[in-house]
Amino acid sequence: MDIVDEAGPSGGRYIARLDGVEAEMTFSRASPQLVIIDHTGVPDSLRGKGVGQALALHAIEAARAGGWKIIPLCPFFKAQAQRNPDWRDVVV
Repeated sequence: MDIVDEAGPSGGRYIARLDGVEAEMTFSRASPQLVIIDHTGVPDSLRGKGVGQALALHAIEAARAGGWKIIPLCPFFKAQAQRNPDWRDVVV
């Protein structure tokens, strides 16, 4: 699975491609040090394949590399963050 970043000054999305199908996780920038994850969209054909989890982990890794924190407004991402206490260094 490939995950690519599309980012602009006010936000962007992470896109996962698997079997020719795209899933996404969108975010907006509240400040240079703060990102809001607001949506995760995984098509039915990709459900159960770990695509959403891969997107969430990609967001965590990007936050750690970029030195910013994440506010989880997306219900899926928020649930993943609660299941992964080791993400507390970047999830507020």
